[in-house]
Amino acid sequence: MGLTQGLTKTILYVQDMNQQIDFYCNKLELAVKSPAGLKNYSDQVWVELGTGECTLVLHYNGEKKFGEDRTKLAFSVHDIETAYKTLTERGVELSVIRSPSPDLKVASGFDPEGNPFAIHQ
Repeated sequence: MGLTQGLTKTILYVQDMNQQIDFYCNKLELAVKSPAGLKNYSDQVWVELGTGECTLVLHYNGEKKFGEDRTKLAFSVHDIETAYKTLTERGVELSVIRSPSPDLKVASGFDPEGNPFAIHQ
């Protein structure tokens, strides 16, 4: 197995969560994985949609900055500290490892063309 366990999330920054839910669920027929069963998603910041092996995450950002809030690829790793050390030794610049929720550790970076990505455990 390689350093990453695969692409697990694609994060799309959105401004109107209900409009995006309508598009992806009612037109493209994706299903909400989490939080499921809501009638109104306008107050949600993070909504996960099932797309097969990779999850499409709609991430609310009301003040979108053109060119800064781009789609982000998120790769799962088994051990974030080891992956972080290996990647930084290979010259990849990463943010510090942060924990936005108790069961999640994340570090972010950019590929050579400036496209954002993250590793998470």
